[in-house]
Amino acid sequence: MANTQQMASAIRALAMDAVQQANSGHPGAPMGMADMAVALWGEHLRHNPANPQWLNRDRFVLSNGHGSMLVYALLHLTGYKLPMEEIKNFRQLHSKTAGHPEYGITPGIETTTGPLGQGLTNAVGMALAEKLLAKEFNRTDGDVTHNVVDHHTYVFMGDGCLMEGISHEAASLAGAWKLNKLIALYDDNGISIDGQVAPWFADNTALRFVAYGWNVLGPIDGHDAALVSKTIAEAKLSSERPTLIICKTHIGKGSPNRANTSKAHGEPLGAEEIKLTRESIGWEHAPFVIPKEVYSDWDAKKAGAQAQKDWTEKFAAYKAAYPALAKELLRRVKGELPKNFVQTAVDTIIGAHQKGETVASRKASQLALESFTAALPEMLGGSADLTGSNLTNTKCTPNLRFTMHGDVVQTPDANGNLIGGRHINYGVREFGMAAIMNGVALHGGYIPFGGTFLTFSDYSRNAIRMAALMKLRVIHVFTHDSIGLGEDGPTHQSIEHAASLRLIPNLDVWRPADTAETAVAWTVALQNETCPTALLLSRQNISYAAKCDSESAPDASGIDSIGKGAYVLSEPSDVGLKKKVQAVIIATGSEVQLALKAQQVLAERKIAVRVVSMPSTTTFDKQSVEYKSSVLPAGLPRVAVEMGSSDGWWKYGVAAVVGIDTFGESAPAPVLFKHFGFTEQNVADTVQTVLQRK
Repeated sequence: MANTQQMASAIRALAMDAVQQANSGHPGAPMGMADMAVALWGEHLRHNPANPQWLNRDRFVLSNGHGSMLVYALLHLTGYKLPMEEIKNFRQLHSKTAGHPEYGITPGIETTTGPLGQGLTNAVGMALAEKLLAKEFNRTDGDVTHNVVDHHTYVFMGDGCLMEGISHEAASLAGAWKLNKLIALYDDNGISIDGQVAPWFADNTALRFVAYGWNVLGPIDGHDAALVSKTIAEAKLSSERPTLIICKTHIGKGSPNRANTSKAHGEPLGAEEIKLTRESIGWEHAPFVIPKEVYSDWDAKKAGAQAQKDWTEKFAAYKAAYPALAKELLRRVKGELPKNFVQTAVDTIIGAHQKGETVASRKASQLALESFTAALPEMLGGSADLTGSNLTNTKCTPNLRFTMHGDVVQTPDANGNLIGGRHINYGVREFGMAAIMNGVALHGGYIPFGGTFLTFSDYSRNAIRMAALMKLRVIHVFTHDSIGLGEDGPTHQSIEHAASLRLIPNLDVWRPADTAETAVAWTVALQNETCPTALLLSRQNISYAAKCDSESAPDASGIDSIGKGAYVLSEPSDVGLKKKVQAVIIATGSEVQLALKAQQVLAERKIAVRVVSMPSTTTFDKQSVEYKSSVLPAGLPRVAVEMGSSDGWWKYGVAAVVGIDTFGESAPAPVLFKHFGFTEQNVADTVQTVLQRK
C-alpha cells in the first residue's frame, strides 16, 4: 500500500530544495498542494508518462503556475522524461524546469501558465474541445459504445486565479456549457504576496460558483489525501455541471516558521528552515534524494501503459466499425489539414481575383470562410457578442447550443450532416474568448478562430501573447480596424493597435487590402501550425485592386507573392513619362486604394511611383534580402500610408508616414479621412515634398 505521507513529503522536499538551489522560486504553493496532488495523480489522473501526447489522456493544468515545482516534481516522480538533473537545474538557462510551466519545453506540460487565471480558462477550452469531439466522433452501435474521446480536465488554482477577472468569464461559460468533465481544485490557503488576502478578497467563492452553475464540493481538508481523492471521485459522477472542489490548505505546509505566511510564497525557505522542515515532515534524506520505495509508490508508467493499451484496443474496434471517422479523428488531432485544402485555397483565391468584388475586408473574410469552413470541419469559430459585425459565422457553422441536461444540440450543416455547432457565442468576454481558444488549440482536434473589434484586442492581449509564446494555431478576427468605423469615435477607433500587435514575437499580423489578399491571409493563417494570426479587417468597403504581378493574376493562386507579406501591386501607368520609378508608396488595408489614387495624381504631375501593398509586415520581415530588395529597391524614397501609429514604419527606411499619432474623432468616416489627411491629394503632396528634399 502506498505511503501517501511520504509521497507528499517527496514533493515538499523537491520543491524546497530546488528553490533553495536556484535561490529563486515559490516553494509555498507546491508544499501546500502536495496532498491534493497525491490524491489526483496517485488515484485518478489517467496519463501515460511514456507518451505525453496520448490522445485520450486526462489533461492537468496548474493554473497557479508560480507553483511550478509541484508539476515538475510530479512529472519526475511518475516517470516522465524529466530526470533529477533537470530538477536540480530549476530556473536555469535552457533547462526544462523553467520558472513557470512552459508548453513545448517540458514533457507532460499541457499549457504555459503564469499569468493567473489563464490556466483555468485554458482548461475550460480543453474541456469544451473534449465535449465537442466526443459528440462528433463517439458512436453507439447496438449495445456497443465506442467512446474513444472520453477524458477529464483537471485544474489546480489559487486565490490569485480567482481574483483575476478572467476567472469570471471562464467560469461563467463553463457553467453555461455544462462542462461536467471539468474538475477544478481550489487551493484555498488565504495567502498571497501581500499577506492575508481577507482584507481584499472577501468573495463567497462557493456561492459564486454555484451561481455560475457549477457543482461545488467542500470546503474540505486539502491535506487529507484520502478525503480529496474521495471528493474527486464524487466530482466525476457529475453529469451536467463542472465541479469546484474547495481545499483548505496551509501554504508552505511542513515549514515550522514559514507556513501560513507570505514568506513562504515567493522566496527560498533558507538552509536552516529547510533543516527544520525536514525534521517536521520526517524526511531524513539528503537534497534531491528520493528513496526507491517512494519512486515505486509514485511510478505511473505501468498503469499509464495499461490505460493506453486498453484505449488502443477500444480504438481498434472503433476503427474497424467506423474507418473513415477514425482516420478523420487522427488527422484532426495531429493538426494536419485535409488533402483538399490546397485546392480549396487556390479556388478561393482565384475566385476572389475573378469576381473582383468591392466589399469590406470583414465581408471578404466571411466570403473566404464560407469556403474554408466547408472544407475544414475542424474550424471552430466564434465572436465576443459581435457576430453581425465580425462576420465570423458561415452556412457551415451553426451556433453552438446545449440542452438543459448539457448535451450538445446537433444541427444540419450545409451538406445535411448533423454537427454539434461550430460557432460560439462567447458573449462580451474578449479575454475569456482568447484564452479559451488557446485551450481548444492545446487540446487538439479544432482550429479555433474568434472575432471582436480591433480596439478590444487590448482586452485579450495577454492571451494573444501566450498563444504566440506557445506557438498555437489560433486565429483572431479583428474588425473595425481604423477611424474608418466612423461615428463611434475614439473609444472604438484603433490607432496604436496594429503597431502594438506587430511587436509581439511570433504573431503574424495581416491587414489585407481586398478580397484576394484576405483569402491569402486566411490561407497562410490556416497553414501556419506554429504561429497565431491576427487579421485586421475594415468596416468600410474596399475596391478590388488589380494586380500587376503575373503571380497574382486570376490564373494563379497569389500565394507566392501576396503570401510573402508585401508585393509590387502597381507600377506607374504609361502616361508618356518614359522614366524609371522615382518613389515607392507603401500601404496596407483600405489605404492601398488611397495609394493607387495618389499614384494617378502623381502621374498627372509627371512623377512615377510604385505602389507596394504590404498586408503583413511580420511576414514580409521574414523574407530573403533579395526579395525584400526587389519590392523596396535601395535608393528610392519611400512613403508609408496607414491609418494608425507611425512609429513602426521607420524601420523600412521611409522618408515620411501619412499616419495618425493622436486619438480619433467622432464623425462620419469620409469626414474623418479628410480631417486626418487621408486623401489622395495629401498622399501625393507628401511624396512630392519628399522628392523635393533630395
